[in-house]
Amino acid sequence: MTDKKLDFDWLSRELCKMYEEKIPFNTVLGLKIESINTESVSTKFQMRKKLVGNFMQKILHGGVISSVLDATGGLMASISLLQKALNQPMEQIEKNLTRLGTIDLRVDYLRPGQGSYFISTASIMRAGKKVSVTRMEMHNDQGLLIAVGTGTYIVG
Repeated sequence: MTDKKLDFDWLSRELCKMYEEKIPFNTVLGLKIESINTESVSTKFQMRKKLVGNFMQKILHGGVISSVLDATGGLMASISLLQKALNQPMEQIEKNLTRLGTIDLRVDYLRPGQGSYFISTASIMRAGKKVSVTRMEMHNDQGLLIAVGTGTYIVG
């Protein structure tokens, strides 16, 4: 990343590349960012045999569901962090992003994870100087709500 005049669109594109290509576990999950803006983010992944938890029913592993919700919530917290950092030097923005981490994650599993693909969305509930809280949902390809979550992230 360069020290050119930073704008939010450029930073969010770089953040997308990081989440999709540079975070190894996100690549294992096959996580792709569908949409990203200051209000919400959306990610998508395809059902694959390696993500199955219950092989008899061919449903997603609960850990996959919670991991995707956590990654989507973390992406939303990162966007919130970027919004506040636009006037900071790139080195400071990178430093802030490397400190972002999950403090708490609550997941409610509502239905079995069945489908050919899944969409996870997140929105910001609170964006503080030290902590951000996000709300996440996961739907299957039929639009059925599979799980919801709340994530708390350290951002400062």
